[in-house]
Amino acid sequence: MGRTSVREPADTALVAVAHGAFNAVGGLWPLLHLRSFEWVFGPKTDVWLQKTTGGLLFSAGLAQLAAAADPRGPAQARRIGLGSALTLLAVDLVYVPKGRIRPTYLLDAAMQTAWIAAWFRCGAGRTGTARGGPGGRARAAVARGRRRPRR
Repeated sequence: MGRTSVREPADTALVAVAHGAFNAVGGLWPLLHLRSFEWVFGPKTDVWLQKTTGGLLFSAGLAQLAAAADPRGPAQARRIGLGSALTLLAVDLVYVPKGRIRPTYLLDAAMQTAWIAAWFRCGAGRTGTARGGPGGRARAAVARGRRRPRR
């Protein structure tokens, strides 16, 4: 059987672990040392909001790390990763031009763009459906011509 363009599940697990670690560390930074975080990204008037965002990123990162070890986990890690990366990218691209946040957030925008590209490049999620997601066995049988599709 020939190889498909979809990357191996090991690649998706690697992206899940790397992105999860990135989110967890990035979320911990303002929680553990707000002063250095503000030195890079600017002073914050609502410290509670910065800490809330940090806590949510830390939680998302831990969820991605935990999902990477599960056979169907990379698809879950992908959803978490794409959701967090797209949200952070939107915030960076909207509020830097408005002058509400420092231009250093464009570095974050570049990283979020790289995570989005990594998730799309490895195709996580597409491999999990054919192997065991909802209706996965039936769809796989139909694709192999062993069963007629339901109407």
